[in-house]
Amino acid sequence: MTPRPGVLPHRHVLTLPTEPAAVRLARQTAEQALTDWGIGRHHPAVGPALLILSELVTNSVRHAAAVSPQTTVVYAASPDCLVFAVHDRHPHRPPLSGPDAGSGTGGLATVVELTHELGGTAVVRGDADGRGKSVWITLPL
Repeated sequence: MTPRPGVLPHRHVLTLPTEPAAVRLARQTAEQALTDWGIGRHHPAVGPALLILSELVTNSVRHAAAVSPQTTVVYAASPDCLVFAVHDRHPHRPPLSGPDAGSGTGGLATVVELTHELGGTAVVRGDADGRGKSVWITLPL
């Protein structure tokens, strides 16, 4: 089950243009937030979490930029978990569980594999109007 970020003690939201520079900015913001929250760069979940985040933002840039001029990243944490979400306004909801989860060799396959290897969860939540989605990742710390 994915904890609600509103109940986690640490939270940060970043909205940025859906363009290539967003990947670097989202990652740098994550690194700074984690440092501010006392989660060190050398924690075993941090490197994979940053890779997962980079892949998700890259997917938004590659596949959603034409219909979603902005991408929003939510970062949240507690002493025992790290949660982040990447939201765009493209209606496609990629499968992250079941037989087609992260199928192939691309970024989503990496996201699903790393998330599961770390004992985490990956969930896609559609917007109420059906015209966007968020990919939520929860990783234990």
